[in-house]
Amino acid sequence: MHKHFALALLVAYAAVLLVLSLVTLGNIQTLGSSFDDKIYHAGAYFVLTLLVFNYLNTLEVKNAFLYAFAAAALYGVLMELFQNYLTTTRTFDGYDMVANIFGAIFAVLLVAFYRKLKLK
Repeated sequence: MHKHFALALLVAYAAVLLVLSLVTLGNIQTLGSSFDDKIYHAGAYFVLTLLVFNYLNTLEVKNAFLYAFAAAALYGVLMELFQNYLTTTRTFDGYDMVANIFGAIFAVLLVAFYRKLKLK
């Protein structure tokens, strides 16, 4: 993928994630569990991590998946802090932060697993 396209995709996704993190969301489709919100968080940060990794990979950054994890985890922590300090309708939730980080971890594990299979 071309690095400019990868960057545009990453920035667009991060912007959408920022907006969705700071606005009040109405009726969101439920998955039927009591922790739907955490699944959505993990999924969102799974995708963010993959997009950061993809962009860093186009730049041929060594250990791109570790930097991608760090960037996505930091973004997730910042979004929770922003919710606490910049909005009156959203609140800080430590479990959301954990879900964000788990999503990033799963993405890194997927990339590492894929690379290991690709090397064989």
